[in-house]
Parts: sequence; structure tokens; C-alpha cells
Amino acid sequence: MTIAKVCTVAGAAARSGAGIQADLKTFQELGVYGFTAITAINAKHPNKEKSLFIQPLDAIEAQLLIINEQEDLDALKTGMLFSKEIIELVSDWLATTNIQNIVVDPVMFGKFGSPLLDFDAMETLKSKLIPQATIITPNMPEATYLLNGQEITSVADLQDAARDLLKLGPKYVLVKGGRLEGPAIDVLYDGHKMIKLEAPRIDTIHTNGAGCSYSAAITAELAKGKSIEEAVFNAKKFVTAGIKRFIPFEVVPGMIDHRAYKMYDEDEVTMTEFGI
Repeated sequence: MTIAKVCTVAGAAARSGAGIQADLKTFQELGVYGFTAITAINAKHPNKEKSLFIQPLDAIEAQLLIINEQEDLDALKTGMLFSKEIIELVSDWLATTNIQNIVVDPVMFGKFGSPLLDFDAMETLKSKLIPQATIITPNMPEATYLLNGQEITSVADLQDAARDLLKLGPKYVLVKGGRLEGPAIDVLYDGHKMIKLEAPRIDTIHTNGAGCSYSAAITAELAKGKSIEEAVFNAKKFVTAGIKRFIPFEVVPGMIDHRAYKMYDEDEVTMTEFGI
């Protein structure tokens, strides 16, 4: 039996709801084998003023080199990379591989607004990594930062952001509009076709890991041979099901349930084409 192989290059989350852990849960549920390269560990130390433990460059490089021995990765995603040096390392490594499906989730903020990207790393992200991407998946704050403060307050703004982000060099842009009022609307754009993905808004605070899982699901679906549109549509259904059947935590907002899509499917997500 053959199985598609994917890799996530991202941070690890101590509560295991987001980051590498969310990616691996998503890969498992969608039937692909996941490799990992851990860039940092996100864990707030109760006795120290520190919550992010960045891994040494040689440790990250060692993981990438071991993974590259496979030489048959079907897809790869990046999540939290944090620093200019890590972005450069990953970008340079990617340029030496033959990986065809590259999903860049430009992670910049934690669940509670904590910075997960150095300020001086932004230009490196935009100039070295994003141009290699098959698709980028920013949420609204990330899209705003990538576009130097461009305001996003409506679906029309999502469309404008998608057009402008495509100029950074990826083949596709998915701008996630989860912070708008009304239905949860995302916009997918490739320079020719603008697509709206819509799901009912779910009233919950337990959405930890939703963004990571969304991009991981896209990665898994691309690895299995789906088109970009199919991959994004299936991923939107996967994460919507997970949010709908969340796993609450007692102290902090809980995480999505990665088992939900396999158990219940999800038929309320729609995909329609905008007129351009």
C-alpha cells in the first residue's frame, strides 16, 4: 500500500491544539503520512518571562536534511518560522528540493495576540519564501501586515487583498475572513478566477488550531492529487466540522476536534465563483 507523504515545518504547541501537533492530527485524519521539522516550542514558563523557545538553526537544518532523504514528499507546509534566519534557511532548502506543492501559512500571531514572527523577518518572508508557494493562507491580520497595513473590513476588502497578495509571487492566495461578521467567508484567487468559500458562523471561543489545521488539510489534499480548488474546499469542510464539534479546555479556549470531519462529514460549506 502506498501513502502520500507530507511535511510540516512549524512550531510545537505545549497544549497540542495548534502548530505541529494540529498538523499531525490533520494529516492522520486525512490519510497521509506526516514528517515534521520543529522550529520552536511555544510554552509559557510559569516562573520565567518567556513563552517561545526558538530551536537552533543547526537543529532545524538537521531535521530538514533527514526529511529530504525521502526525496518523495508530495507536499509541504510551513507554519511558524519566527525569525529571518529560519525563513532564509527553510527558503534556501526548499529551493534545492523538487517538492511541487508548497503551502505557506504566514503565522504571525498566537491565539492571544502574542507575536510569532520577528518584525525584521517580514521582508524575508515576502521576498524569499512566499514566491516559492503554491498557495499562501493568511488570515485578516496577517494579510494586513503583509500588505503594509491595508485595511480589511469587508468581503470586498478580502478580494482586494487577494489581488494584492498575489503580486508577491505565489500561484494562489487564500485570504481567510473569519473575523468578519456574518458567515465565515474566505476568498481564493489565482489571478484569473476569484472563488468564495462560505460556511455558517459557529458561536464558540474554542477555535485553537483552526488556522494551522486548515493549511495542513490543504497540504494533505494536494498530496493526494486534488486540485487547489478541491483541496481548499475539502479543507474548509474539515476545519468547519472541527470548529462545530470543538474540544473545550477549562482554563483557556479549547481546540477544534480533528476527528469531526471523518465522523460527521460537513455539508454546509459552499464554494461559488465571484464575477471579476
